[in-house]
Amino acid sequence: MIHVVLYEPEIPGNTGNIIRTCMATNSRLHLIEPLGFSLDEKHLRRSGMDYIKEADIHIHKNWDAFLAENPGASMYFMTRYGKKAPSEFDFAKEPGDIYLVLGKESTGIDKYILQDHLETCMRLPMRADARSLNLSNCAAIVVYEVLRQLGYPGLSTHEELKGEDFLETYQGD
Repeated sequence: MIHVVLYEPEIPGNTGNIIRTCMATNSRLHLIEPLGFSLDEKHLRRSGMDYIKEADIHIHKNWDAFLAENPGASMYFMTRYGKKAPSEFDFAKEPGDIYLVLGKESTGIDKYILQDHLETCMRLPMRADARSLNLSNCAAIVVYEVLRQLGYPGLSTHEELKGEDFLETYQGD
C-alpha cells in the first residue's frame, strides 16, 4: 500500500486535491497536526469533492505520534534538498508499504527529520531557479511514479463509468 503523509499541511485546497488523488489510487492519507485549516472547511470540501467520504484518512497529533503508530515505516521524503529524482528509487523492491512524506507549503518538512533520512530524500527535477511545485501536484507525481513502477496494482486502466468504448460510440449531445 502507498501512504501519503502530509507533514503539517497549511492550505485546505492542496489537501483536498491530495484526498482525491489518494482515493483514486487506493492510497492512505496521513495528516500530521497541527493543520493550517479545519477539516470541515469549505475549500477542503470543494477540492476533495465527495471523495472525502471514501478516502482512507488518518490524523496524527504530531510527528512522534505518527512514528509511534507506524513503526518501521519505509519512508521517502519529497524535498527541495533531495539529491535524487523519484524515478531513481526502486519502489518495486520495497517489501512492504511505502510512505511518501511531503511537507507544509511554507517551509517543507522539518530539517532535523530530513537529516535523519538523507538517503530517501527526493526532489522533482526542475529548473535551477525554481524552488518548488504545488504540493498537490508533487503528491500526484510521486504517487503515480510509485504506481508506475508497481504496475498500477488494483487500478483500472480504462474508463469504467461510461464504458470502455464510450468514444467509439459517442454520437454527440
